[in-house]
Amino acid sequence: MIRVVLFLVAVGLISAGVTWLADRPGDLVLIWQGMRIRTSLMVLTMAVLAAMVVLAIVWSILRAIVRSPAMLGDHLRNRRGERAYQAISSGLVAVGAGDIAAAQKHAAAVNKLAPGEPLALLLSAQSAQLAGDRDGAERAFRAMADRDDTKPLGLHGLFIEAHRRNDPAAALAHAEEAARTAPSLNWASRAVMEARCKEGDWAGALHLLEQNLRTLEKSAYRRLRAVLLTAHARALETTDRERAKALALEAQKLAPTLVPTAALVGRLLAEDGQHRKASRVIDGAWRANPHPDLANAYADLRPGEAARDRLARIESLAKRVGAHIEGALATARAAIDAREFAKARAALASYLAAPTKRVALLMAELERAEHNDEGRAREWLARAVHAAADPAWTADGYVSDRWLPASPVSGRLDAFEWRVPLTDIVSAAPVIEPEAPTAPLRTEPMAPKTDPVIPLVHAPDDPGPDDILDADADTEAAAAEEAKPSGWRKLFG
Repeated sequence: MIRVVLFLVAVGLISAGVTWLADRPGDLVLIWQGMRIRTSLMVLTMAVLAAMVVLAIVWSILRAIVRSPAMLGDHLRNRRGERAYQAISSGLVAVGAGDIAAAQKHAAAVNKLAPGEPLALLLSAQSAQLAGDRDGAERAFRAMADRDDTKPLGLHGLFIEAHRRNDPAAALAHAEEAARTAPSLNWASRAVMEARCKEGDWAGALHLLEQNLRTLEKSAYRRLRAVLLTAHARALETTDRERAKALALEAQKLAPTLVPTAALVGRLLAEDGQHRKASRVIDGAWRANPHPDLANAYADLRPGEAARDRLARIESLAKRVGAHIEGALATARAAIDAREFAKARAALASYLAAPTKRVALLMAELERAEHNDEGRAREWLARAVHAAADPAWTADGYVSDRWLPASPVSGRLDAFEWRVPLTDIVSAAPVIEPEAPTAPLRTEPMAPKTDPVIPLVHAPDDPGPDDILDADADTEAAAAEEAKPSGWRKLFG
């Protein structure tokens, strides 16, 4: 609307000027070099305007002639850029679809049209990865790592290639360089932190976590810091107990329901005679996550205490979680120690129809302690061999007899979870025999498998007695061995 108004105003002004000249006729006389030129004002004005138009046309023609080489070069570059863009787009689509031949074809075309461009290097690296050309992929990623604009991407590619050739030292070096170059890179910070955790360098891991504070959510930061502080406190417990206690208390404030933290803090406070505070810490974590480690720490708050007094305290602890099995197991354990066998049986009664391994082992101990009945004890031990598994500290297929801050398989921080190991669930599942094939089997060779390209983590308490295995009891030995957590279980895909 504004442009229309401006146009109308301009037309009006021009019309007014022409009218003003027409209403005021007159002659102009020009004498130059003996020549006398006489004309009207209107004619002179029109002649000047015509001369200006002719000069503008001539200037445009001359300017186009002078600039034609540059314009031709720009046109060719734009055309080459469009072809390169199309080749890159088609190449990335081919990589995503797994078409090795098309990806290599487009990568070669891009390298001719736009060699050294970031997307050309990326396409070359990905097509090489897709074809299994590790050397070619590494060359492309190294070229990207040497450029400032593509350095993080190149280092990420080199990091992955180092992992694929099983070179953890080189992978760590690339991750550390990437973390120094761009601290906001989560993959680099995570890789360096996992390496620090594997080495037991908890102070270094905490320092790295602080550097990446802005890239983490507040809840995730508090949880990871609590895990690292707990690990650091456990490492210093025997050498610098006061420092370990301070670290554990800080971790407990960050994550009050973290089981290993609460158990550690409760034990350290109890050793210093702060029984009431230790009880509050353990009780808060127990209400959120009933766990045998917490029950054991609560039972040992007062060393040397009478077994009946310890039983009374455990019974009050068990009531806070209702009918949870951990409360029942803790009560049964304390009742057997106090020789209150009726209370032990009452605590386990609701779990005898389908007992877990720990329930069966406790029943075997109970039969021995109350009646000295070896036959019934062996019967319960035999049932323990085939009983359902109890929860355990599990991470990446690895089952540990105690909590660990990081997975020993992958180095992932805070990976361990208190749950029934997956291998026990799988082994307990029914086996379904496959039906016989109705068509003849194909004998064509399969296509080679290719790796993906870059688009770029306490075992259950053994509630049984220490003397649960006799030297001549083969059945008992088998049961105890079955009840122990398995060792390394690597589930690499």
